[in-house]
Amino acid sequence: MPDPSISSAEWQIRKDLAALYRLVALFGWDDTIFTHISARVAAKDSLTEAGASEVDHFLINPYGVFFEEMTASALIKVDLDGNMVGQSEGFVNPAGFTIHSALHAACRDAHFVIHLHTDAMTGVSAQKEGLLPLTQNALLLGPHLAYHDYEGVALDHDERQRIVDDLGDKKIMLLRNHGALAYGSSAGEAFTLIYFLEQACRQQIAALSAGRDGVLFATPDVQDKVAPLGGGVGFVSGLLWPGLLRRLQRQWPGWDS
Repeated sequence: MPDPSISSAEWQIRKDLAALYRLVALFGWDDTIFTHISARVAAKDSLTEAGASEVDHFLINPYGVFFEEMTASALIKVDLDGNMVGQSEGFVNPAGFTIHSALHAACRDAHFVIHLHTDAMTGVSAQKEGLLPLTQNALLLGPHLAYHDYEGVALDHDERQRIVDDLGDKKIMLLRNHGALAYGSSAGEAFTLIYFLEQACRQQIAALSAGRDGVLFATPDVQDKVAPLGGGVGFVSGLLWPGLLRRLQRQWPGWDS
């Protein structure tokens, strides 16, 4: 049972976030304890002189807990300055705080943020040309994909503004020589975006595995034709998310406790 001090709205967000952790593990995208997923929750700030106002907190994993172990009640809540909110066991990965706080603070529809280090996404992030127009998945994502140059382990809070500036109005990003991130207004949208990006990167690595000669690039007119369809992720994710939860319940139940 949830802590009685947790609202029903927050508990639902916790369940969705814990489900994301389990799904990332189920799909084999986790990196033991070294990546992170977060979700924004709102709280009333009773300390302001002007009266109660909405302030942002976000939920993230306690550092050291494996993704397949994650539960709704285990998640840690922090504010945008990194202070713990409420009673929680464990602590937050400092690099995770830097990346996730940047998006939650600056992007109003960044309700769920996923940051991963899969071989495919990290591999493409290290290629000079980035994601190439080789497959349908790449064509869907290309216009919506941003890039951020590697600055070392993300411990410098000054980097947050540079991440946000490079992201612009896009929802997916390749972090050069590092990995990738995606955010969505729902857990389903965030998962769907990172799923398509992982697929596109896996397919690119496979296509280029025998060299660049002979690889077919989609023509510019086809790229222009497919690109607008990438905006339909929100609709598609609404169909995908319930099925993902059914699969999780069959194969890895217990995230919602």
